[in-house]
Amino acid sequence: MVFTNRIEIRVSDLDMQGHVTGAAYHQYADHSRFAYVQAAGISVPEMLAAGFGPVNLETTLRFQRELRGGDYVDISCAWVWGSGKTYRVEHVLTRPDGEIAATVGHVSGLLDLGSRRLVTDPARQWRALARHPELLCLT
Repeated sequence: MVFTNRIEIRVSDLDMQGHVTGAAYHQYADHSRFAYVQAAGISVPEMLAAGFGPVNLETTLRFQRELRGGDYVDISCAWVWGSGKTYRVEHVLTRPDGEIAATVGHVSGLLDLGSRRLVTDPARQWRALARHPELLCLT
C-alpha cells in the first residue's frame, strides 16, 4: 500500500535560486514517513519505550524536475520488505501536474536500543507495534 500526503513548499526550503534545497527533500521524506507510521497506529514514544528505533542506513536522492516556493508536492511512501535485517522505504515526490520532481529511497533497519544492533526480523517487530500493519505492507 502506498501512503501519500501533500505539503506546500515553504520559503525556508529554498536556495538562492528559488529551488528547493537537497536538505528539504530529505525532510519531506522524513515527514511523510513519520505521518505514515502514525497512520499505521504506531506510537513513536511507545516504540522507543519498547526499546526499538528505526535507522536509515543509506539514502538516495534523485532530482528529476524542479520545485519552487509556493508549489505543492505530493509525497508518497511505500515500505518494501525483504529478508534480512534491512528493508526499503521509497518516496516519490510528485508535482500537482503529475511530473515527478524527485525520488528518495532509504535502506533502513530497526535498532534494538539495548544491544545497539539491528533487529534480525524488522517486519515482525513493526507488525507487532502497528495497529494497522497493512499500511506498512505487512499483511
